[in-house]
Amino acid sequence: MSFKIPETCREWQARARRIADRYVRPLARKYDRLQEYNYEATKVLAEEGLFRVFIPDQYGGEKSSILSLCLVVEELAKADAGYGVAFAVNALGSFPIIVGGTEEQKRKYLPQVACGKKLAAFCLSEKLAGSNAAGLLCRAERAADGWVIKGEKKWTTNATVADLYSVFAVTDPASKSRRISAFIVEKGTPGFSFGKVEDKMGIRCVPVVETIFDNVRVPEENLLGGKPGLGFKHAMMTLDCARPGVAAQAVGAAQGALELAMVYANRRQQFGQPISSFQMVQQMLSDMAMQTEAARWLVYAAAAAVDNNEENLTKRAAMAKCFASDTAVKVATDAVQIFGGYGFMEDYPIAKFYRDAKILQIYEGTNQIQRMVIARHLVKEANGLTHLEEFIPKETQEFFGADVGAAEQ
Repeated sequence: MSFKIPETCREWQARARRIADRYVRPLARKYDRLQEYNYEATKVLAEEGLFRVFIPDQYGGEKSSILSLCLVVEELAKADAGYGVAFAVNALGSFPIIVGGTEEQKRKYLPQVACGKKLAAFCLSEKLAGSNAAGLLCRAERAADGWVIKGEKKWTTNATVADLYSVFAVTDPASKSRRISAFIVEKGTPGFSFGKVEDKMGIRCVPVVETIFDNVRVPEENLLGGKPGLGFKHAMMTLDCARPGVAAQAVGAAQGALELAMVYANRRQQFGQPISSFQMVQQMLSDMAMQTEAARWLVYAAAAAVDNNEENLTKRAAMAKCFASDTAVKVATDAVQIFGGYGFMEDYPIAKFYRDAKILQIYEGTNQIQRMVIARHLVKEANGLTHLEEFIPKETQEFFGADVGAAEQ
């Protein structure tokens, strides 16, 4: 496959880089220590129209380019991996409406996100339902005037900050395929409140909060897609679109850590010369650069595949998310090593990159789950490789084609 990054995508990337250099990187340490949201950067991003990149143009956006989203997120995460999350989660919260909403829902909510007037969040995970998204306990029951949501959600990123929440709840406990539905819940709805604000190891500038639904009444028109039972499908479609964005956060974090390590290695003197002249350090830097570049283009390819609605989107998104996040952790770890004792101190920003990187291997599907997804697709694809069967040893074919009992004898 080959593709060229459109000039419009590069323009969004350049705009994001300018904002990141002025409003994100200089404030990263401040908001990390305070565990507060960077409203200043968000305001500027809205004014510059960057929330439009993941919203379709007919709803006030910019053709809903996942590639543009990834380029913007990468620049923001390079300056502050935590703020890269804070921006990208708005796309995650909006994607259920984009992929599954009715025309009325799209026209009502998406223009507000596109202009930055409303921020969005995604409510799927629960205390007992993380990787197993089908195991939700939060319920939604029919009422005369719509639906009543009862239960709690865990680890809602952007909660308290967001205005719109895509909420997934069980509407038909007896069903397997149509058990879950999704709803649009607005901040301030009676019964909708916030619980524990998590004290996190990393990405401390973005709130991660328990969301509580105490008999929250939502009108029928807020049932996503207008029909019950479509929630699991909408959640999986959302994650296919969103995982390249998580992978872009990882690429940005890796690039940011790499650049700090490069500068430090050139300036740090040991034995009368900069440590960048030592072969062991050179090997670490070169490996970090290769891994980051490989992750970058895997992410871009996955994003372009989503934009072009190509086959195997789920596998490609999983590969990008898994590889890029593993790379971010590896690169950040090596960057700390290059910094040596200084890297272990919070006085220097490399420690923050190290702390921020770890969550990338966990949220929006752990990397163990991503590998299961990838393997499942590979097993299916193997059934179509019949032209390679002639290269399988005959003894192997005969063994697997024979009766198991006979083979054992």
